[in-house]
Amino acid sequence: MRFDLIDLQLFIAVADARSITQGATRANLALASASERIKGLEQALGVALLKRGRRGVELTAAGESLLDHARIVIHNVEALQGDLAAYASGIRASVLLLANTSGLSEHLPRALAHFLHEHPDINVDVEERESTDIATAIASGAADLGFAAEHALPDSVERFLFSEDRLMLVAARRSDLGNRRQIDFHEVVDRDFVGLTATTALQLHVSKHAAKLGARLRFRARLRDFDAICQMVAADVGVAVVPETAARRCAAAMPIVTIRIRDAWANRRLTICARSFRALPRPAKQLVDYLRAEVQR
Repeated sequence: MRFDLIDLQLFIAVADARSITQGATRANLALASASERIKGLEQALGVALLKRGRRGVELTAAGESLLDHARIVIHNVEALQGDLAAYASGIRASVLLLANTSGLSEHLPRALAHFLHEHPDINVDVEERESTDIATAIASGAADLGFAAEHALPDSVERFLFSEDRLMLVAARRSDLGNRRQIDFHEVVDRDFVGLTATTALQLHVSKHAAKLGARLRFRARLRDFDAICQMVAADVGVAVVPETAARRCAAAMPIVTIRIRDAWANRRLTICARSFRALPRPAKQLVDYLRAEVQR
């Protein structure tokens, strides 16, 4: 049975793209070379891995099994590289952390800044994803470390609580909602909204719950940060859903009110998660240990 890491990386790329052509591009291989490597894998294993069709490829049961093992093998190789990189002269180790919008903007920056100050040999790349996507990436082994809402995580994923994160509705103080302290989300889905850009994880989360109510939110403006959103709300352009930390910070300086959303989905427990904390590469373990200590401070 002969195949190498390039074969496994190519197979993962093809499986993720559901296309040999796109997988070859992601793996930086010529299409002919990629096709030969896939055929070589199937011959070496003695089983078909892909069902080929006009619109791409689908994994066979054997292909699904290989994908799981391939992710683990590549993960372990990357862990090895990460551990050794910390010892290589002049080279910094890197940690990839997937985080939802609230974590990225409100909960992680200060802790990460302190960690990076204390660990000059480690870099941290934070990539924004929706909690459900983070859960899938962690569970499948496609990513090492995540910051996600606990409700999205399967039981197989290890986690520890980092912070509570209630989503709040903010409205102009002079609006007809100025005296409200609590509200059900269905009461406001027909109003004008100010929100984040459509691709942000938090905006996808809010829009998904609006869709469950049979509504499509109407946005007057989309911006990239919570302070800018709250400034629009203060001008009575529309209402917005933002994390409680951002809502209270902005309410202290702007003429807006914070209104508790009674729906269960608005109350989230944010966690640090991994497939296995013990199996993480050394730099990622150091980050986890630091974040765990932050919770206890």
